[in-house]
Amino acid sequence: MHVLLIEDDDRVAGPLAEGLRRFGFTVEHARNGADGLAVPEAEMVLLDLGLPDMDGIDVCRALRSRSSVPIIMITARDDEVDRVLGLELGADDYVSKPFGVRELVARIRAVTRRARPLVPATPREEPPPSADLVRQPWTSRIHRIGPLTIDHRTRQVRLHEAPIALAPKEFDLLVCLAEDPGAVCSRRQILDTAWEPNFFGPTKTLDVHIAALRRKLGDAAWIENIRGIGFRLVPPAHTDATSSAEPARGGEPR
Repeated sequence: MHVLLIEDDDRVAGPLAEGLRRFGFTVEHARNGADGLAVPEAEMVLLDLGLPDMDGIDVCRALRSRSSVPIIMITARDDEVDRVLGLELGADDYVSKPFGVRELVARIRAVTRRARPLVPATPREEPPPSADLVRQPWTSRIHRIGPLTIDHRTRQVRLHEAPIALAPKEFDLLVCLAEDPGAVCSRRQILDTAWEPNFFGPTKTLDVHIAALRRKLGDAAWIENIRGIGFRLVPPAHTDATSSAEPARGGEPR
């Protein structure tokens, strides 16, 4: 895999690039944002937020405006707002300094698995029309929870009929919570479902994605924090629509 590392500190970039090469990655190093943006598209971008010529957030925005390349932010910043903003702009994950090469490799592999497109079924694998009417795949489901609509097939989310742009991980997280609205999902359950079984890495990443998702839903009350356990998805008390988690089959209900 061709990895673009945008990092101005050679004391960090040198050992990191060497470590990644030991795991079989090809690493190209850019020391500032302008050089990073000038590099032909890589398969993965590791982006330091503290760059000398421009903010890493602006680099993330520029990359995402022209490409869907997976982006992992590297940050020493303690402010959660920067991490949330980066995720909202389309970054796929983040790691906080200091970190180990093994952790970063695990993050790269996890993001790559999530970003890998599904292989379309061949004509021989498609079910006949009669079977399709009886049994729909999970990707055809539509969840409606109050004014919130989640379409699994198109991976589109609407709130009060207005579209909401979610990063891939934010969508996976929302789907996990929407499977049983009102029920509490433990932190481990969410990580195993929305990330990967036996998730390797700090669980703080879940809190950052929850914060980003709350902001995009426009009301933090959508996702309740059950202290010491996890989270649950509920329509805010002031919404006047009723909740429903029944999947729609074959299109809009009549």
